[in-house]
Amino acid sequence: MQPIAARTLSDIDWENWKAQDPATLTFVIKEDHILLIRKKRGLGAGKINGPGGRLEEGETTLECAVREVQEELKITPLNMAFHGECLFQFVDGYSIHVYAFAASDYDGIAEETDEAIPLWFHINDIPYDEMWEDDRCWLPLLLKKKNFIGRYLFDKDTMLDYEIELLT
Repeated sequence: MQPIAARTLSDIDWENWKAQDPATLTFVIKEDHILLIRKKRGLGAGKINGPGGRLEEGETTLECAVREVQEELKITPLNMAFHGECLFQFVDGYSIHVYAFAASDYDGIAEETDEAIPLWFHINDIPYDEMWEDDRCWLPLLLKKKNFIGRYLFDKDTMLDYEIELLT
């Protein structure tokens, strides 16, 4: 990875931007609760987030979203809906394009795996202080079933700049 000198979103050529990794995040929202995870390894280890990960060769974003929830929590998300895209650029050169999904139900019993610890929260008590900074910007939109695209610039765990566009 080649570090970049960007300090604001306008320093990045978004027209020609291409992420190193396409990935997904899925949030199971049942009644007034949301299923999150404490990530045990990889990007964001120790943080709370939705289950997710990188696309595999030949896989659609929906297939990836379902597979990642199955791998990380041993459940199958149901009634999946796509809500948005998050384009992340890190100043160390890493970039990731995340497709965000919500599921209104699931099959199975969520259990801890070597990748994640399942955590249920009331939607009014989401622990944003233990999550990536950008989550407090776009997760409320997903909870309201709004569609969006967001661009984010990070220096390690610190968000330097962002913008979110609501889609119709």
